Amino acid sequence: MNELLPTIWFILIAVLWTGYLFLEGFDLGVGMLMKVFARTDRERRVLLNTIGPVWDGNEVWLLTAVGATFAAFPFWYASLLSSLYLPLVLVLLALIFRAVGFEYRGKMNSDRWRRRWDRAIFAGSLTSAAGIGATLAVTTTGLPLNANGDRVGGPFAWLSFDALLGAAAVVLFCLVHALAFLVLKTAGSIRERARRVLIRLLPVAVVPLLLWGGRVHVAGGTFWTGVLLTLAVVAVTCAWLSQRKSRDGWGFVWLGVFLAASLACIFGSAYPVVLPSTLDEAFSLTVQNASSSPYTLGLMSIIAAFGVPLVLAYQGWTYWVFRKRVSEQSIPEAHTVTPL
Repeated sequence: MNELLPTIWFILIAVLWTGYLFLEGFDLGVGMLMKVFARTDRERRVLLNTIGPVWDGNEVWLLTAVGATFAAFPFWYASLLSSLYLPLVLVLLALIFRAVGFEYRGKMNSDRWRRRWDRAIFAGSLTSAAGIGATLAVTTTGLPLNANGDRVGGPFAWLSFDALLGAAAVVLFCLVHALAFLVLKTAGSIRERARRVLIRLLPVAVVPLLLWGGRVHVAGGTFWTGVLLTLAVVAVTCAWLSQRKSRDGWGFVWLGVFLAASLACIFGSAYPVVLPSTLDEAFSLTVQNASSSPYTLGLMSIIAAFGVPLVLAYQGWTYWVFRKRVSEQSIPEAHTVTPL
């Protein structure tokens, strides 16, 4: 059991990252679409209303994934976050500006005011998605770590082709995932335009994520990770065909299957290494040498057995309550609140 617990927590962390990118992915994408898809202020308000009740709950998955890494694999957490200090600070600032943009955008009936916060939401969403993608990419492809797990090189030693590939993969997935979400959650012209853009963009947007999965699979994958990569290709094909046939729900589900299969291939190919060293394989961190004590992992497992179902139940209830479509007709006129 002592040898099994680190593997269980590695799988759980991979599941948490998958859940984060599935849920937060579409609302990061909606934030980016505020500037590149919506044409009018009313359309931007429709986009905001589709994610308004859920975006902050989705971010809990990021906190949980990072927190689980800290508790279950402290050496992985220490090496990864200290090596990526600069980009992760940018991610945190971007998430802050994005959250403030959501809250402040409608506080004043001014086009100039709204444009400023639209830019904050767009930049915050784009930077967050790119930073998370780069972080996940280097944890599966490697950093220049020495025998102590410390980064060798300057503050940009993490910047590599793989980091840029991961950033592109997550940014583009978030965009198409958001378009699929808008097809599912809106009505009228926005929905039809989102479907047309999605059908054109989807075959190209998934290429970086498939390339990332292919690179990690070739480096250390097995027959089963190859099966998962094949499943990802099949799933995205089904998602594209479903959108062409106006099967909104199935299109969204198949896109989720594509993400899950791709990340399962990536994490499965990396296992048992949690953070490879590009200097020497002997310096790489694995599920065994980076994990906490068996007592800590056992206690965390008990807590997770009760906590995870509660989180899933709460989020499921939230999405059920706010399941109806949003249209331009359901958006009231903008107004200014005059203080007494």
